[in-house]
Amino acid sequence: MDVRRAHERYQGGDPAAGIETWHAFSFGPHYDPDNLRFGAVIACNEEHLAPGAGFDEHPHSHTEIVTWVVEGELTHRDSTGRETVIRPGDVQRLSAASGVRHVERNAGDRPLTFLQMWLAPLEPGGDPRYEVVPGIADSTPYALPEAGAMLHVRRLTAGERTAVPDAAYVYVHVVRGEVELEGELLGVGDAARITNARGVDAVAGASDAELLVWEMAAR
Repeated sequence: MDVRRAHERYQGGDPAAGIETWHAFSFGPHYDPDNLRFGAVIACNEEHLAPGAGFDEHPHSHTEIVTWVVEGELTHRDSTGRETVIRPGDVQRLSAASGVRHVERNAGDRPLTFLQMWLAPLEPGGDPRYEVVPGIADSTPYALPEAGAMLHVRRLTAGERTAVPDAAYVYVHVVRGEVELEGELLGVGDAARITNARGVDAVAGASDAELLVWEMAAR
């Protein structure tokens, strides 16, 4: 198990434009050949957008993009003309496939924080796809077969225990609270990368916790 702390992330974004970004993996000018990916995950970006701030239209291709809002509301518009508002508890998934362009913005009047996770597809190409699962329930897995991955959302009460999936690769990100994992205490923004996970449990600390857990097959 490899634990990566929130303060170890690469800082990016454009603070003058109201954008603050923290990258868990090698990204843009922050090139680290030893931190390019884990399993299918190639990016896990924590984004903070001030009211009115956002990312103008930009392209993606051959990437599975999953977004999780922590607080605030994210307005999303893509090149198909579709526009949606993503709120805490919703899972947004954009399959960039052969190519898509989109805009992401905080159109609200309060700060926005969201996680955006990029996964490499098993096969490149295809047609872009988009979907939103509103208010996904606790313990409801979200399948991403294009990347050989499954997302598990866990909301734990204080002291509650949950099993981590047995898998070739497991990526655990703490969204809220604290969690003990294999003797390590993880706080908000901390993550663990577990290879060949077997019989691993996560236990919430003294307060409620929220986890995003990626279960990934060998590639």
